Amino acid sequence: MDPLTLGLLVAAVTILVLFSGVSVAAGLLIVAGGFLLVFDGMRSLELMPEIFFGKLNSFALLAIPMFIIMGAAIASTRAGADLYEALERWLTRVPGGLVMSNLGACALFSAMSGSSPATCAAIGKMGIPEMRKRGYSDEVAAGSIAAGGTLGILIPPSVTMIVYGIATETSIGRLFLAGVMPGLLLVGLFMAWSVFHTWRYGNASVLATRVYSMRERLEILPRVIPFIVIIVGVLYAMYGGIATPSETAAVGALLCLLIAMIIYRLWSPAKLWGILRDSTRESVMILFIIGAAGVFSYMLSSLYITQSIAEWISALDVNRWVLLGVVNVFLLIAGFFLPPVAVILMAAPILMPIILAADFDPYWFAVILTINMEIGLISPPVGLNLYVINSIAPDIPLKKILVGSLPYVGCMVLAIVILCIFPGIATWLPDLVMGPI
Repeated sequence: MDPLTLGLLVAAVTILVLFSGVSVAAGLLIVAGGFLLVFDGMRSLELMPEIFFGKLNSFALLAIPMFIIMGAAIASTRAGADLYEALERWLTRVPGGLVMSNLGACALFSAMSGSSPATCAAIGKMGIPEMRKRGYSDEVAAGSIAAGGTLGILIPPSVTMIVYGIATETSIGRLFLAGVMPGLLLVGLFMAWSVFHTWRYGNASVLATRVYSMRERLEILPRVIPFIVIIVGVLYAMYGGIATPSETAAVGALLCLLIAMIIYRLWSPAKLWGILRDSTRESVMILFIIGAAGVFSYMLSSLYITQSIAEWISALDVNRWVLLGVVNVFLLIAGFFLPPVAVILMAAPILMPIILAADFDPYWFAVILTINMEIGLISPPVGLNLYVINSIAPDIPLKKILVGSLPYVGCMVLAIVILCIFPGIATWLPDLVMGPI
């Protein structure tokens, strides 16, 4: 069978298997094993365990469970509520200030946790009821938190960026730096939309907002500053040449646990065990997907599917920006149905040769890919953040949450366009700190 035709068959079977309800990792192993058995014989099946565990034999992978523990420790405390309250006290008199407070809290919390669902849950529990109480519509209250939560996979430290670095054999430290300025760009666009929306449609409740004294604004900061210091310290250790990403992640996880215990009195062994238990479950899930994706990638390469797709696309006589547009559409569609980690691990082996052949920067492309995955997090049918918000505020229909998220999807698309016009937004900081590639 022609490799391109075989590739279409693999894609169709993969979609059917994943839609059947099996886990992503198990589905990838089933598809890879089945096609290897049919088209390459039993010999290839004997290599599957070696490929699976070989994919996990990487020191860089240690950063994943450490950053997850770091995020779980923060998510188990009132850190999200404190971040929200601190920003709310400083921005309360700004038009749309409460929405901006929520978005700013999402940005800071996501930088500490690296998790979109955790960010939605932590900030949404405080922010959504408060916005509704002050007269903001359900769409604005729910949509802003759902969109703000997506920042967790872009602003470093990001587990998604770690997975991309491992899948494409690129520098994780440089990837983290590449996400900083685009992350701030997205926060700025989200806040700009919030101010415009408030100005355009008005919000009488803003006039009734409480005025905080400078003393009240300053007294909340000691609860927030330690976590920000940890973020800065982790990034400094990583880029100052003091430690590797895995080592800094381990130190960051330990410090977050200590701060949770000291500042937030998280002494209960049951709660500490819960943090470690949940972190282990999430880490194993991600690592299982990584191992299974390694086998899946081997199957694509062994059957010459990856190489044939890359050759076919390279042979197309189209402008490289048209090519990028096609890639973006593919990523958007994939992000609608699959979690970001799965999309990256499945698509990277196919897309990376194409991106390099088109003379695009792989670190810049990592940001473009991640923003596409962010759109998927607030888009049906999967749209994980939509369901997280719905679980927090079950009286808000899913339709209203989606409608409230759509303007922020537009902001993300605008961010992609801006990054295409000014790629230096993503590449300037990595080049400044680590030197040109």
